[in-house]
Amino acid sequence: MRLEEITTSTEKIFSGRIINLRVDTVLLPDGKQSQREIVEHQGAVAIVAIDQEENIILVKQFRQAVKKTLVEIPAGGIDPGESSIIAAQRELEEETGLIGGTWEEIFTYYSAPGFCDEKLVIFLAKELVPGKAKLDNDEFLEVITMPLTIAFEKVRNGEICDGKSIIGIQYAFQQRYGKNEKSLR
Repeated sequence: MRLEEITTSTEKIFSGRIINLRVDTVLLPDGKQSQREIVEHQGAVAIVAIDQEENIILVKQFRQAVKKTLVEIPAGGIDPGESSIIAAQRELEEETGLIGGTWEEIFTYYSAPGFCDEKLVIFLAKELVPGKAKLDNDEFLEVITMPLTIAFEKVRNGEICDGKSIIGIQYAFQQRYGKNEKSLR
């Protein structure tokens, strides 16, 4: 059975600084026609930054889309022509004032493929050293350092509820403590 949809036309609705919006008319596998609203995104990176004491570096910032202040792993967009690793290194230093000494790409995933083409790459950064923070003009955040075990508990109890942060924190916790959560008690 064919599952793919065939795009028969595309209409650009909006072009912005971070996203574009288009409406695709598609031919469904059963031969019927439908429309798909698609958010186009340049792509983004997120960073699981772990210091020498097994603390994770997080940022706290207000998110207008959900009208809440969230605690998240550092993240940001990939500039046109920029590689994901360069974007991650830039974002970590800009947001936290830290430079990672070692870097590892750990995941690439689509954040919301039902309506958005954003691909997000998560990196692990260790051997952190001081750099120089340089927030964007419209960016206000607080840098938080907390034990990885506490961050993991905040994921479990819903205090940390951002998808990229959940994935990154769970990965780091799994790598450090394995499947044996009893080691925390």
